[in-house]
Amino acid sequence: MKNASSGSHRHAISQPNWLGNLSAAACRAAAHGKWSGGRFRTSALLLCVGLVPLAGCQVVPGAGPDAGTILAASGKSGSEQHRPNAVVFDVVEIDGHSARLVADYSSQIFSKRFGMGGPLNTAVFGVGDRVRVIIFEASDTGLFATKDSKQTSLDLEVQPDGNVPIPYAGLIRFAGRTAEQTRKSILAALTGKAVEPDVIVTSIGTDSRVATVTGAVKASAQVPLNLNGNRLMDVIAKAGGPVDPPYESYVTLSRGTKTATTLLKTIIESPVNNVFIQPNDQIFLAHDPRTFTMLGQTTSNNRIAFGANDLNLLEAIALAGGGNDRNVSASGYFVFRYEEEGIVRALLGDRRFDELLSKGLASNKDNKYPIVYRLDMNRPDSLVSGQTFPIKNRDVIYASRHPAVELQYFLSLAAQPLNIARGVSGF
Repeated sequence: MKNASSGSHRHAISQPNWLGNLSAAACRAAAHGKWSGGRFRTSALLLCVGLVPLAGCQVVPGAGPDAGTILAASGKSGSEQHRPNAVVFDVVEIDGHSARLVADYSSQIFSKRFGMGGPLNTAVFGVGDRVRVIIFEASDTGLFATKDSKQTSLDLEVQPDGNVPIPYAGLIRFAGRTAEQTRKSILAALTGKAVEPDVIVTSIGTDSRVATVTGAVKASAQVPLNLNGNRLMDVIAKAGGPVDPPYESYVTLSRGTKTATTLLKTIIESPVNNVFIQPNDQIFLAHDPRTFTMLGQTTSNNRIAFGANDLNLLEAIALAGGGNDRNVSASGYFVFRYEEEGIVRALLGDRRFDELLSKGLASNKDNKYPIVYRLDMNRPDSLVSGQTFPIKNRDVIYASRHPAVELQYFLSLAAQPLNIARGVSGF
């Protein structure tokens, strides 16, 4: 994908040479009295005082960076930006491809992180599980048979060492093994001791197979997992379900060293995220009304609540009152956010991503990387791709000012000392 920073231009607007020349001439006139009359010398002094600061400026004041400044900093290291601790980021154009990629990846975060959209792993016994072992014999004179019954049922518990003691069979390994594997082990241990034995092994308690559900649910609980497998929504339901609307409820699933968070509504709408839960999984639900922050040349600079299931970029801009028609640059709507590594790599490519890592690109505490998206509303298709591009919780949307705004501001500053001089000299 083409880097969005290509063709970027710097933000600095150099003052025209005539301003510096005029300032220098005015200062010499004020100092040497080359203009006859007190009024003229006063005018020269005022011009000197008013124009020197402007002549020395490299840029005019502004509320935040313009599009050129953002694009110029894109893909640069801290040293290249002349700020050692500067955040390294890249800019990606919002078009049909990037908008769909971000939307599709965001809707499959759990399946991509845990890789569990497919079949369930085989269930095995664990320490603390309760099992029932039924042993059959062909003769009523065997070890486990009587005249009344040719079978014996034993209710047992998997010990801390992972074994279960079986009469005449000794210690049989259960932990980490399936019911069929343990059945065969018991059968082999009894061969030659019992009369034509047969064995059935079933689970009657899965204390080792539990998942913990806490947070914004009706009843926090350790939920037992059955051998057939439980999906995420099943486990949440067993904890009483969420107490808040799905579009304001975040689900965090932690498994070992892996953690992922997504909206509950995303799991409901995208079944691939309704992953199978494994023993010792930690599930946490949090109520967090989604908001975004709007800054720059818009009617309102504020933190704004979504107030709906979904929100795309165009809707977010509209919620903020739209851009200021006199000041905003139609080509300079930017979305600043931290993204999953998978999204950033897919957008930039592995080579570009690794290059930025070498320049200092760094993740935050959630292992997400800074990225900036740019929407150019001068392009007709932006009104389509802007509808596809999803806004996420805590996004910052920035509407940059139009370059002409700086020119107008500069001209107004330059005119002030000239107007003062004209008034004093009586021109």
